[in-house]
Amino acid sequence: MAYNYLSLVNDINRRLNEVELTTGTFVKGVGFYSFAKDAVNASIRHINQEEFEWPWNHVEETEVLLPGVVRYSYPYDAKTINFNTFRIKHNATFGVETVHLKPLNYEEYLDKYVDYEYNSSTNNRGVPKYVVRTPSREILFVPSPDKAYEVVYEYYAVGYDLSNYSDVPRLPEQYRHVIVDGAMFYLHQFRGDYQASALAEQKFTQGLKNLRSLHINRTEYLRDTRVHF
Repeated sequence: MAYNYLSLVNDINRRLNEVELTTGTFVKGVGFYSFAKDAVNASIRHINQEEFEWPWNHVEETEVLLPGVVRYSYPYDAKTINFNTFRIKHNATFGVETVHLKPLNYEEYLDKYVDYEYNSSTNNRGVPKYVVRTPSREILFVPSPDKAYEVVYEYYAVGYDLSNYSDVPRLPEQYRHVIVDGAMFYLHQFRGDYQASALAEQKFTQGLKNLRSLHINRTEYLRDTRVHF
């Protein structure tokens, strides 16, 4: 069975004994079918909003730095960026090895290094050592880069609404039932069956707990960061 927007809506249709849609009738569906499509997206949004760091929303991004440019925008779909993951990629042409950038507090940046942002002198440029999170959802690199280094980092995306019948959610297929359970909660409300809606909400809530148990709740090992001489 396919896993896409159309198949999720048809999962709902089968549960409610409604006529299934086809690739030809999907766009034309109105009334109940239109709400069913909205309910699928509402369920996916609900799931994505439950946790900041669902693994299926994890993205590895590459930013090519511009010489003399300190500030860079967040990716348009970034929910949260892990500032401990920034690293400059090895580049033999530039003579730079892979370098892990250290996170720097914004206030400390303003206190010690803000001149890099306003002084365009090439004497101020070099291989970045620090990365800074700004209050305006921008990323700062210190010192100002002297070459077009490639920086790799990781973030978690906000997710997206499905639109075309063939669109596939980020959520893995084995959890499609959680999406459908969430959509059923909204659809029973749409039909005025509040008892069935309450039961669907219970199933949906349990599904979210299971997802959290599998993918979020974990015990990290302790790491000794002391410097030994």
